[in-house]
Amino acid sequence: MRQTIVVKCGGHGAVDPQAVCKDIAALRHERRLPVVLVHGGSADIESLATRLDVPSRRLTAPDGVSARYTDAAMLEVVHLALAGIAKPRLTRALAAEGVSAVGLTGLDAGLLRARRKSGQRALVDGRKVVVRDDHSGRITEVNTALLDLLLSQEHVPVVSPPAVAEDGRPVNTDADRAAAAVAAGLRADTLVLLTGAPGVLADPDDEDSVLPVCAVPPSGPPPFTGGGMGLKLIAAREALQGGVGRVLVADGRRRDPVRAALAGKATEIVVGTAPSTGPSLVGAAR
Repeated sequence: MRQTIVVKCGGHGAVDPQAVCKDIAALRHERRLPVVLVHGGSADIESLATRLDVPSRRLTAPDGVSARYTDAAMLEVVHLALAGIAKPRLTRALAAEGVSAVGLTGLDAGLLRARRKSGQRALVDGRKVVVRDDHSGRITEVNTALLDLLLSQEHVPVVSPPAVAEDGRPVNTDADRAAAAVAAGLRADTLVLLTGAPGVLADPDDEDSVLPVCAVPPSGPPPFTGGGMGLKLIAAREALQGGVGRVLVADGRRRDPVRAALAGKATEIVVGTAPSTGPSLVGAAR
């Protein structure tokens, strides 16, 4: 297993992208660690959708996990926001720190290939329905040869959705799960999922209740679903089951978010049953 680090940032508005890039630069300069940066951009997507007068909605699955509803108009917003706003911000910040960064979406060289969802189960007004006009998919393949080539030349790939579906058209995909797929494809040593809290919280109103370890079941709903943590825990499980060495959920608001996570300032996610390390898992994480 290579000592590759995959870092995911950009979803939560409180995550500081400048600090993330400075920290990645430190890892590259001081430790020569290969790093892949995967990003979302919820704040940029919401802002651009408002400017373009495109309604923003979320779909909540029967297990309580929420995801963005992506109709044709929202898919364009997602692509514009990630490729045109969020990604250039990150590549500029890395360049300013002396790091060669290469910005890619999943469409470039078929980097992220996905299976288009034919229908998505959701709860609407308390009723279970199947939504069939959601342009989203689940990643089935990662072009690791391209990433390996870039890493071997000491570049930092900066990756985001959308992905390319079987019909050659773009589909949205969750950025946390994209990061998990990239990490699994590379057999990465560590996946760091940065968020707007110090980790997984036993009490969502108490940041001191961060759990050192959070167990997720091998299948089925995660122990938390609120505040976007549900998809992070699902992504963490997929990464671990795909061969990633460890997955950390960590605070993206720090000055040194990645190095702090690697040093233990994070919640480590495990699959199965973890020993009791804090208060009972109740409520939702931020």
